[in-house]
Amino acid sequence: MFDLAGLEQAQTVVAAAMPPTPQYCWPELGRHLGSEVWVKHENHTPIGAFKVRGGLVLLDELKRAGQLPDRIITATRGNHGQSIPFAARRLDVPVTVLAPKGNSVEKNQAIKGWGAELVEFGNDFEDSRLEAVRRAEVEGALIVPPFHPALVRGVATYALELFSAVAALDAVYVPIGMGSGICGLIRTRDLLGLKTDIVGVVAAKAPAMARSVAAGQVVATDSADTFADGVACRVPMEEPLAIVQKGAARVVEVSEAEIAEAMRTLFRVTHNVAEGAGAAALAALTQERTRQAGKRVGVVLSGGNVDAEVFRAVLAGEVPRPHPQSDG
Repeated sequence: MFDLAGLEQAQTVVAAAMPPTPQYCWPELGRHLGSEVWVKHENHTPIGAFKVRGGLVLLDELKRAGQLPDRIITATRGNHGQSIPFAARRLDVPVTVLAPKGNSVEKNQAIKGWGAELVEFGNDFEDSRLEAVRRAEVEGALIVPPFHPALVRGVATYALELFSAVAALDAVYVPIGMGSGICGLIRTRDLLGLKTDIVGVVAAKAPAMARSVAAGQVVATDSADTFADGVACRVPMEEPLAIVQKGAARVVEVSEAEIAEAMRTLFRVTHNVAEGAGAAALAALTQERTRQAGKRVGVVLSGGNVDAEVFRAVLAGEVPRPHPQSDG
């Protein structure tokens, strides 16, 4: 996928646009869970999510190869759709982003804020993705898929930051959407020769990746009915599945209530806002607290882009309903 030199080059590209995000050991989380808990704060990037790293590296790779397109088309549930225009606007490349109907209002606004044309299409992410591919073919634009080697190399820079800052992590919990984050984490661990367990996390109401890992092949689901839209995947891709199967210790499913409680815990203890997917890792560690007792554990807070209405419900002790037609 990439070597250490390629990862370090990606780190240079990312560092030119943003400082490293912090990783903090929060004592109260440790007291609550019985382990030494390090939170990697990817909610502190310019777009509020780890995905920004991938867009920067992809556009840099295209530029260095002399392959900058006249236009880019991609599909998203939100954070990927911010990453691509964030990077592309620096190079004056126009971007069209397709998102499903009923997508997060505030993520949609952020996508447009970075200069992209936003098109709402379909009932779920898969509908949007297929339409993005069709439009790119018809219009002669470059299609940027949700999983791409340059995107993985880019987001892997957060793993390099984490492993460089915190020695001897026994495990790292990371949410799984389309797979770039966990695959970058696995590859970086292996390049550094570490023994850290990588634990993937999915929503129990969007279990496609967990089912696929168990079956040893892609298993699609009919829906992904979770309010944690960043993990609302119902059709995994073969390449990330193979990497997760080989390199992850396991994939944990967390409930909607567990995700909401983890969001509340992160806000109460660290005063950081986490979107549903961003809190999923802590939800899984909480579920497995006995298993990790006394260990040094990392959790990836992958993003903080949650709609105010949703976060208000979470802080009120509720479990939010998914956005309308929110399969992804």
